[in-house]
Amino acid sequence: MATDHALSLATGQRSLGDPALGYPLLPPMTSGCPGTGTEEVSYPLDLDYAYDRLDAAALFGPTAGPRTGLDRWAPLLPPLLAPGLGEGGTPMVEIAPGVHVKDESRNPTWSHKDRLNRCTTSAAVAAGATGIAVASSGNHGASAAAYAARAGLRCVVFAGPDLPPAVGDFLNAYGAVVLPVPWEDRWPLMRQAVERFGLHPVSNLTGTHTGHPYGPEGYKTVAYEIFQDVGTPAAVFVPVGYGELLYGVWKGFEELHRLGLAARVPRIYSCESAAGAPLASAVARGLPAARVEVGRTDAYSITSPVSGYRGVVVLRESGGRPLVLEDAQLDAARQELARSGLWVELSAAAGLAGLRSLAAEELPGDGPLVCISTSSGFKDKYVGRRATEVVDPRWPEVERRLIAAGIGG
Repeated sequence: MATDHALSLATGQRSLGDPALGYPLLPPMTSGCPGTGTEEVSYPLDLDYAYDRLDAAALFGPTAGPRTGLDRWAPLLPPLLAPGLGEGGTPMVEIAPGVHVKDESRNPTWSHKDRLNRCTTSAAVAAGATGIAVASSGNHGASAAAYAARAGLRCVVFAGPDLPPAVGDFLNAYGAVVLPVPWEDRWPLMRQAVERFGLHPVSNLTGTHTGHPYGPEGYKTVAYEIFQDVGTPAAVFVPVGYGELLYGVWKGFEELHRLGLAARVPRIYSCESAAGAPLASAVARGLPAARVEVGRTDAYSITSPVSGYRGVVVLRESGGRPLVLEDAQLDAARQELARSGLWVELSAAAGLAGLRSLAAEELPGDGPLVCISTSSGFKDKYVGRRATEVVDPRWPEVERRLIAAGIGG
């Protein structure tokens, strides 16, 4: 069931470009702040809450109530009008002393995007939309399609031309309308579909990234769960494409600090693919957002030609910094996670790869280190394409292969 509207303490939307500019909670301002945007950069909207009305001890205490998933945190989320799928509540896995992985592949569609889409689909319901539109060839599209189906809404997915076959099957299973088009055409076509057919956009509509104002609110719950499991970490390492997850994690810890529950906010590190890394470029150039050329990489889920202002805010306010990673570093981290029993998408290994890229003396030493792993290895491009070799079943050949693999000494 959807959560009662009255549980939410959300009061309105506020510009990140100029916090003095506030707007009503509805409609969701999916094209960024109209009062601060320019031709060069668009500024996202954030949500305000009536924090003074929150019983923080009750919400975060051990007897908070029977609600599960994102419903557990309903007072600090926008109204959850769309039904959920049990998103959230993902495990923390300690893979080395003091190093934890927050495994977001345990969400219903096997990625962190389920937290975002519970909130954005709820916004579509609140707006009275008949469906949603999304530009994605992976996690976001699959999650949006699932939550649209759950809410009884149509879903149109503008995918890239190299949509992985397994992801295509995933999208089709939910009844989404899947339209693979050239990469550069996805967002203009999505904007036209939104304007022509009244679909609610759950992907970015602006030149630099603003995204949906409700989306990062779902990601705050990652921080809440980390805090409940290990307290306040020394640092959190986050895979970054556009930076919405990065911002949500930071905001969650900032709220915990504001409410007097956490003594501080951890350092937040952005972990980007070297094929693009627009956030790192924006920080280096002192800009609110940047555009870059994108090179060749298999980390397609975190490769973006544009960044947004949210990421700059996080790195500035948390004392973290951008980390830029090659595919070889991502692959090494993915293999390390596999040896710990976690099968993740190449992009999802960026958090651990970022941590491993730092020398020991560069790591904060005042608490555990948390790496967020965003999605299942099922989402990688080449999954299912390897031919299966039938082994000669006679024992000498089986024995030879086992010995070659190191079995039996």
